[in-house]
Amino acid sequence: MPESAQPVTPVTFPSSFLWGTATSAYQIEGAVREGGRTPSIWDTFSHTPGKTADGDTGDIAVDHYHRYRDDVALMADLGLNAYRFSIAWPRVQPTGRGPAVQVGLDFYRRLVDELLSRGITPAITLYHWDLPQELEDAGGWPERDTALRFAEYARIVGEALGDRVEHWITLNEPWCSAFLGYGSGVHAPGRTDPLASLRAAHHLNLAHGLGIQALRSVMPARNSIAVSLNSSVVRTVSQDPADLAAAQKIDDLANGVFHGPMLHGAYPATLLEATSSITDWSFVLDDDLRAIHQPLDALGLNYYTPTLVSAANGAVKGPRADGHGASEYSPWPGADDVAFHQTPGERTLMGWTVDPDGLHELIMRYTREAPGLPLYITENGAAYEDKMDEDGRVHDPERIAYLHSHLTAVHRAIADGADVRGYFLWSLMDNFEWAYGYAKRFGVVHIDYATLKRTTKSSGHWYGRLARTGVLPEVPEA
Repeated sequence: MPESAQPVTPVTFPSSFLWGTATSAYQIEGAVREGGRTPSIWDTFSHTPGKTADGDTGDIAVDHYHRYRDDVALMADLGLNAYRFSIAWPRVQPTGRGPAVQVGLDFYRRLVDELLSRGITPAITLYHWDLPQELEDAGGWPERDTALRFAEYARIVGEALGDRVEHWITLNEPWCSAFLGYGSGVHAPGRTDPLASLRAAHHLNLAHGLGIQALRSVMPARNSIAVSLNSSVVRTVSQDPADLAAAQKIDDLANGVFHGPMLHGAYPATLLEATSSITDWSFVLDDDLRAIHQPLDALGLNYYTPTLVSAANGAVKGPRADGHGASEYSPWPGADDVAFHQTPGERTLMGWTVDPDGLHELIMRYTREAPGLPLYITENGAAYEDKMDEDGRVHDPERIAYLHSHLTAVHRAIADGADVRGYFLWSLMDNFEWAYGYAKRFGVVHIDYATLKRTTKSSGHWYGRLARTGVLPEVPEA
């Protein structure tokens, strides 16, 4: 038999594997003034001229608040068995203080019940960047009190939904909240203060730890609590000691600042040294690290593209190529001597290089970093220039190829000993993509923003076959 005719061994995932999609509240819900909801920092930011593409806001988004039953039906039709979504803090605890508003909690109760009735496992993220504006007015994440308020909020939601939701995530991508929100200013609340960004990172860590304690005080012991980190795969242009030192600095700021205290109970000494010109870290109080270092039941990893760095030199010109938006202010405090480079290869519409090997590398790193801790890929996906054809269909072969290559990397990691238990594709639907507005489409379901009509793309049908069978489908010929 010719080599080309050899049968291909199917790429098969465990039968218990969770196949889901992920969304976040502000990006899809809309209904920003209904049911007692008060403004979040993203309401304020998106309504500030010049902060988002075309002045887009999440006021309506894709109207999931009113169309959630249809959206759950879409998931069920695709054969998905899990759905990761976030709770809008200002919807259930307006202003971030005081008692819950039951009408806000009732929306999530209805959503959870609808998911469960369709055999879809809900996974709740408590914080996906929509801090109540009144807490920001009081100082936001750079202030310790915000972490205390988060613990109170976590207890409220855990008490309301912990009896029927088993999968919980405290924070989504705290790096973005701290360093894009308070460092470079490209995310809400749009502040540009290196010290504030480091203080925010610590208080997000503290919120995570206190939130876990609050959840465990009100939920059944069977429930799983995790955090979703957008940990960076940091590479260097050479093995020159100066380049390696640059990589260490970025690895500490991207990864160690969160997984150090969360997983190991300490900040990296190299991080403290590199940022010593900005702060002496005296905002870390006695017992903070003990509070942060809570046992986790799982770890969520969000991955899109690797980071390539070197020591800065006069040859590197132009904007900072770190993939995190354009700003004259850096989200990397204490790292002005580091240069970022565009990684080579095919790129998505975001300008991010397609590099599935980076996902394998990330999984294996955390298999070593946190041995015995189950892993979930809580975000992975790509934006492309999706167009509806004259027959009303959306063909997106680039996204199918992207998903195939990255899921092959996940399967390879499992074969290499990683305990990966689920994959949540970003995203279920096209939606409000933060400062990019509605210009970047990540969904496997197309949204006509004029009518809000949902149309499943080719990638959605492809992913649905995978979810139903556990066998990775081939990439169809173009």
